[in-house]
Parts: sequence; structure tokens; C-alpha cells
Amino acid sequence: MFRKPVLFVFVLLVWGKFLSAQIPNDSTRQSFDFTPNLYHGIDTSLRIINLYPFFSLHVDSSLSYQLQINKPLKNYYWYLRDAPVGLKIDKDNGLLTFKANKSLFMSGRLSYDKKYEVKIGVQNLSNPKELVDTSFTISFYSTDIVYPRVKPSVVSPVYIEEGNKLSFNVLCDNGNFPIERILVSSNISIGNFKLPKTCDDAFEWTPDYDFVSDKDSAGVKIVNLLFMGTTQFNFTDTARIKVIVKNALNFDIATKEYKNAVNNMNDWILRYKYTFLQIDKKLKSTKGVRSGFDITTATTTTTGTVMAATDPNKGVSKILPGVGVVAMPVKEAVAPQKTIEQNQATLLRANIKRLQYVLFDNKLNGDRDPDIAVKTETLKKELRQSQTQLAEVPTETAETMSEEQINKYFESPKVQRKYRLK
Repeated sequence: MFRKPVLFVFVLLVWGKFLSAQIPNDSTRQSFDFTPNLYHGIDTSLRIINLYPFFSLHVDSSLSYQLQINKPLKNYYWYLRDAPVGLKIDKDNGLLTFKANKSLFMSGRLSYDKKYEVKIGVQNLSNPKELVDTSFTISFYSTDIVYPRVKPSVVSPVYIEEGNKLSFNVLCDNGNFPIERILVSSNISIGNFKLPKTCDDAFEWTPDYDFVSDKDSAGVKIVNLLFMGTTQFNFTDTARIKVIVKNALNFDIATKEYKNAVNNMNDWILRYKYTFLQIDKKLKSTKGVRSGFDITTATTTTTGTVMAATDPNKGVSKILPGVGVVAMPVKEAVAPQKTIEQNQATLLRANIKRLQYVLFDNKLNGDRDPDIAVKTETLKKELRQSQTQLAEVPTETAETMSEEQINKYFESPKVQRKYRLK
């Protein structure tokens, strides 16, 4: 019963022996030893063997982490550099500790979601060259929701006049996440402005002098400014500032108009003075001629009287008094009284003095006199009134005399006495 299986096994053994005899021996074949050849050396370089590169702590949590090195802790010194407030390390055993306190974050000494890079090192006290310097990062987070707020440095409403500059800073309370960008919007299109882009930037705007139109009620225009701050997670906070712009005077243009009015009045005053000078000279010439006739008449009359008393028989003594009487109509014909010119000279001098007083009384008080428009209109009104009063007086322009010569004549003591009010 077992003869066939035994025979089959025997045949297989014989056949295997035959095949092995047919394979030639390879003299180059090498034997391999798969036993691992491990080198167990001595670890001599100093290393921190369990330092994590990053720590993240909740604001209410604490940290206690034992750092280890690959050598005995004896005679080794641990230290930190650029560590945030509250992070400490035991210099003897390398125990890293931190106790978070919300007051540190509220005071601004620590910040949420900010990566603090801390330099850490360990050094052999016996061998200063044996040391390790490395670093790790620590950050803090809070699960309390503190919303960021946009806070302009002014309180609404803000009043401003045309031509004046409006400037204030746009501040932020960042909360859990800082405001990264600020957008500005207004209900009215404005120009000449500087927009803030981030927190603590300034908003600057100077409204033009024609910003407030005649159609605006009460001479003011209201501008509503919206400052929209956005975080990295698209949370938005908006601050509103109402700006009330008042209608104001353009002092540059008003000053030019005032100077033009002053120059125009000075020109007319100079023209009036020169006209007064010419009339006064004519009056002086007429007075000289009439005085000559009066002296001649008085002389002939007196001479005739004297001669009649000394020699009554001579006819000359009877003729001379008649000559004086005949000279009177000749005087009136040659040099009549200049009543009209006298009145004109008096009126001119009175108007000149009045215009000079008006100029003095309407001087500007500083560079931005609030009454500049009223004073300019007063100068124009007074000049028009003088021109109306002196419309019948033929004025002349000084061509042969300087302004200094005319003023010297007008203010001379002789002229002052002649036209002094009695």
C-alpha cells in the first residue's frame, strides 16, 4: 500500500540530484552575511531633544514644559532672549513656564494671533564653547469675541467753513482681529481730499469756496462721511461723521477787490487834489488882480484928497478921486469875483478830507478781516457819492506834478489857514 508513494519520493530525489550535478560551480560567487552591522557611537554634541517649534496657548491657559538635553543637566545653564511678557525658563533644569493674564492683553503688552519668535539656549558653565542656540514660536488666542471698531478722532457733527482744511485721524479698536483696510464713502461727491487706507491714517479735505451754492438752505451744506473698516474675515464696522460746511468768503478774491477799491479811491483823491490846486491858483491870481485895483483906487483917492488940501486950485486934485471911482467897474470886468470857483474849491477839499477819513476808518484788521466785504462796499459807495457831488467840477489828471508835490501843496499851512472852517 505504501510502495507507490515511497517510489515517487525516491524518483524526485534522484532527479534533483541529477539537476544539481549539471550546474557548474561559479568561482566568483560571494556569500552575503545579512547580519546588521550597527555602530554604537557616543553622542557628544549638545542638543535639546524635545523642543517643539511652535506653541499656541489660550489666553486663560498656562504652560509648563520640561525641556531636555542629551546630557546630564548638571552644570548647564538655560536662558531666553526676546521672550514675551510672562514667559520664563528655569535656568537650572530648563522648565519652560507661562501663565497668561488678560490684563497683559488689555494693556497692549501682548497681542492675540501674533507670532512671537523666542530665542532659547543652553550652555555648559564649565565649557563656554559648548552651547546650543535655537528658537521656537509662541502665539496666543482667545475664544472671547471682541468686535473691532472704527473710531475717528472727532465727534460728529463737525462744523467747517469753505476754504478751511478739515483733518482728523481714523483710529481703530482691533478686537480679536485687526482692521486691515478702511474704505470711505460720502453722500455728496467731494474733491481735494486725502483718504485713509489703514488705521491711524488721516482724512484731509478742503471744501472749495463754491461748494455751498445759493440753493442750499441757511447757507450750509451737509456731507455724511462713512468710514468702513474690514478685517481679514470680512467683518465690517462703520463710523459715521456728519460734516456741516458753512458758506464763507474767498479772502483771496475779497482782498484783491478791497485793494482795487483802495487804489481806485486813492487815484480819485489825487485827481481831486490836483483839480483843487488848479482852482486855488486861479483864485489866487484873481485875488492878486483885484487887490491891485483896490490899491490903485485907494492910492488915487488918497492922493487927490491930499493934493486938494494942499493946493485947492489945481484941477488934478479934483480928477484923481474920480479915477478911483471909474476903476471899480474896470476891476469887476477884468477880475470878477470867482464865487463858483471858490465854492468848488471848498467842496473839493471837503470831499478829499472825507474820503481820506473813510480810507482810514475802513482799514483791514489782519489778513482775514471778517468785515472785508462790508468795508470794500463802503469804499465803493463813498467814492460814488463823491463823484456824484463833484460831477459839475471838471477834474484834471496830474501830468506835470508828482504825487508828493500835490500832497505837499494840499497840506501846506497856507492852504490849511485859507480853507479852515470858521
